[in-house]
Amino acid sequence: MTHVLLVVFSMTLLYIGIANRLFTYINILILQGVILSGVASIQLHDMNWGNLAFVLLETIIFKTLLIPMFLKNIIRRNGITREAEPFVPNFVSLIIITLMIVGSFLGASTISMGNLDTVFFAVAVSTVFVGLFIIISRKKIVTHVIAYLVIENGIFILSLAVGNEMPMLVNSGILLDIFVSILVLGIFVNKIGDVFKESDVEQLNQLRD
Repeated sequence: MTHVLLVVFSMTLLYIGIANRLFTYINILILQGVILSGVASIQLHDMNWGNLAFVLLETIIFKTLLIPMFLKNIIRRNGITREAEPFVPNFVSLIIITLMIVGSFLGASTISMGNLDTVFFAVAVSTVFVGLFIIISRKKIVTHVIAYLVIENGIFILSLAVGNEMPMLVNSGILLDIFVSILVLGIFVNKIGDVFKESDVEQLNQLRD
């Protein structure tokens, strides 16, 4: 069942490559959070109930509720246009992301480690690569924030790839990373919105000391 959920998760990576609207990106993040909560609840059923509750709270409350609401508020507050404005055509993005996913699965299949689930590892690596690709191929600063969260989802899956044990410290680190990143980048986007009408990375060229 977890592999089915991970396949669906991989499909969201394809969809984010052809999405045009920022709210679609955020909705994909919500869907990924729901999928990850399902994967975690199945994969970590033998974990201590306290740690499992923390993991599920992290994925459900933060990934699917608070962070998407925060990002939508940033978009509305700054009057950011709803289009993602990619540097490359959507069809090219779809081909590149497909190659990333296929390459990740082919690469993971060559790894032989007893405690490593290759499907988890392949999906995690492809998610990180797709997040990096979104960062370099999109103009909006807010899409860079969303892509960073996609990368964080890949790191979360990678932690599941090594087995059923996930220490509380690791989850606390992930949660703190999310909180600090969204706080800092949220303030950054708000300040950019006070200076520029559009939160486009190309506008940063106009900044001077």
